[in-house]
Amino acid sequence: VYAVGKDGKYTGVNSAGWEAENFAMKQAWDIADEELAETHAKVKAGELSPIAYYMQKCLMELPLLASYAGKWQWQVKRHMKPGVFKKLDAQMLQTYARIFNITVEELVNFK
Repeated sequence: VYAVGKDGKYTGVNSAGWEAENFAMKQAWDIADEELAETHAKVKAGELSPIAYYMQKCLMELPLLASYAGKWQWQVKRHMKPGVFKKLDAQMLQTYARIFNITVEELVNFK
């Protein structure tokens, strides 16, 4: 934070408000990390497709991902089912990989 000093010039000063904000931000990121770990486990268990993981990792919501993919939300939701995901064509996989800024290989061979 900046304030005007005794000499009339701007100078940096400490603010007690940042501690609370930093703590709240850390809590929010900790929750996001926990949720991402849960989604990762569900993908590994075969309950969800990698699309669900990468969507969450990229901090996207379903409407945004559907918009980027040029699909209806219900279609993207179906793509999050492992059985449907395995049947996606190369073009759709490439679209998701581009959106998530990964390779198709990374998307298909989730680790």
